[in-house]
Amino acid sequence: MSLTRSKSLIAVPAIGLMALALAACGKAGSSGTDAPEDVAGAGCAPVAGTSLVVLEDDKKLQNADNIIAAVNADASSEALLAAVNKVAAALDTQKLIGLNKAVDIDRKTPAQAAEEFAAANGLADGLSGGSGELTVGHGNFSESNTIAELYKIALEGAGFTVELQDVGNRELYEPALEKGDIQVMPEYAATLAEFLNGKANGKDAPPVASSDLAATVTALQGLAEKNNLVVGEASPAADVNAYAVTKEFADQHQIKTLSDFAAKCSGKESILGGPPECPERAFCQPGLKETYGIEFGQFSSLDIGPSTQAALKAGEITLGTVLSTDGGLAAG
Repeated sequence: MSLTRSKSLIAVPAIGLMALALAACGKAGSSGTDAPEDVAGAGCAPVAGTSLVVLEDDKKLQNADNIIAAVNADASSEALLAAVNKVAAALDTQKLIGLNKAVDIDRKTPAQAAEEFAAANGLADGLSGGSGELTVGHGNFSESNTIAELYKIALEGAGFTVELQDVGNRELYEPALEKGDIQVMPEYAATLAEFLNGKANGKDAPPVASSDLAATVTALQGLAEKNNLVVGEASPAADVNAYAVTKEFADQHQIKTLSDFAAKCSGKESILGGPPECPERAFCQPGLKETYGIEFGQFSSLDIGPSTQAALKAGEITLGTVLSTDGGLAAG
């Protein structure tokens, strides 16, 4: 299960807990357990810095959680899909980082950030054939809201009348999407595929999502059809768990990928920072060990956002768990 935003059932600590979390950084047992005694390798001590670098997940630990539109099948049309697919094509991960920075750091509204992006990218140009009213839902976090605003602009450009609605978590909005109470929802390919897989086949069903985007979308399309849904084209933009170091650390050790980190920095001096559940989640600390062979001498319980980034820049952790589209990654 991912650790990202409301895409999972894992709560993200509030920003107000940053000071408490940072007080625990760099101490053995800060995750509630003792530092391991049998870690092989010297590892790499943290290096403070002013900006962060996300290390490439070159062995594809993370699932393909690319942005994708989920649409009520009864409301779907060629004009609707053309509009949401134009949004998908206009985004990539770096552009989504920029949009999240505009909202979360520069304090623009999601509507303002979307309007500026849409104007710069001609998002409403060349679309037509739409008519009638649509309700576009969004989750209760800014990225989902901003993407919904982009859908609104494109759909209105095609001729639809669009209302936005905050629809809460997936357990609430997915049935509403099936029934047609809302017609369009920004989604994440792997997470939606596994949600529908669990719904159809039970919580212990073998996973259908993977790091293979094409295979994940194919599985999602089949599951969506069984639930009166269709999905648009997957965007190049993906919001997944990612692992960051300071630029100064990356330059000092000549590290660009998680494989580089494994080769040079697995060991006792390395400190991993992330949310409290990281030591137990397959896509977090256990996955780093199983997929890359990375071991750490210590783990610091933080969040998947501001406090982890602050701890990295302060030189209190070596590697930090972040979101690949977090606006703080563009803040420098």
